[in-house]
Amino acid sequence: MNWFTDRHSFLLAVVFYGVSMVYSVFLWRKGFRRDDRVNYLLLLAAFLFHTFAMFKRGFSLNRCPVNNLFEAMMFFTWVITLSYLLVGLFRRFRFLGAFAAPWLFAIGVFALMPSLDGPKTEFNGALGSLHAALIMLAYGAFGLGAVAAVMFLTQQHNLKFDKLRAVFSLLPPIQRLDVVTNRLVFVGLLLLTVGLMAGGRLPRPEGVAYWQDTKVLWSAFLWFLYAGLLFSRMKFAFAGRRFAVGTIAVFVFMLLTFWGTNLLSTLHHP
Repeated sequence: MNWFTDRHSFLLAVVFYGVSMVYSVFLWRKGFRRDDRVNYLLLLAAFLFHTFAMFKRGFSLNRCPVNNLFEAMMFFTWVITLSYLLVGLFRRFRFLGAFAAPWLFAIGVFALMPSLDGPKTEFNGALGSLHAALIMLAYGAFGLGAVAAVMFLTQQHNLKFDKLRAVFSLLPPIQRLDVVTNRLVFVGLLLLTVGLMAGGRLPRPEGVAYWQDTKVLWSAFLWFLYAGLLFSRMKFAFAGRRFAVGTIAVFVFMLLTFWGTNLLSTLHHP
């Protein structure tokens, strides 16, 4: 099956993400009033093709496949999908997929741009793979946090304008969504912290300072944004709707600026 490359497999995964996104529109219109397994199975099919692509690329490199923008996005969406499939084992949280599918499809389509699968960044050794994997897992946690925040705002809107729809909806209670968003942001921040520390111990080209690199400075700024959200929540009652909007806003900022900072990074593109 040499003709069936990792990109072909990832393309099929993106197709299933797209079908899931279209099907999710019907779930939104129904108000999530019944436990529908179709969307879960669509994302499971996407995950299987996605996993094949990940392993095929990883075995060809003999290391964690996060060496350019295509591989980073492939790993990023894989983490989000895996997290959803695990959470979706509980029926009450299964409709998280209707919120995640549009994000997964959009990122997948962008990742398939040929220019992103360019020169590889050399992450040699276990420490390099650990650094890359932790950073991608942090992004995945932030992404799920944003999805939970969208669910929070949706349920809050239903409670305000359509109480009957909120009562019969299968979405989790609004208090639980607030807690889940907070915990996902905290986990993501913890993973990002350890990932940045591991990156600081990696070998670098002579004359290149770790904390002066564009991507590292961007990551540090991202760290302060999420840390600021959590600090404001603890000290200034920055919870509920404000915390959800802040979580979504920071994640959107991360998506819009990830590509540019990665291309400007001396460490990632010597």
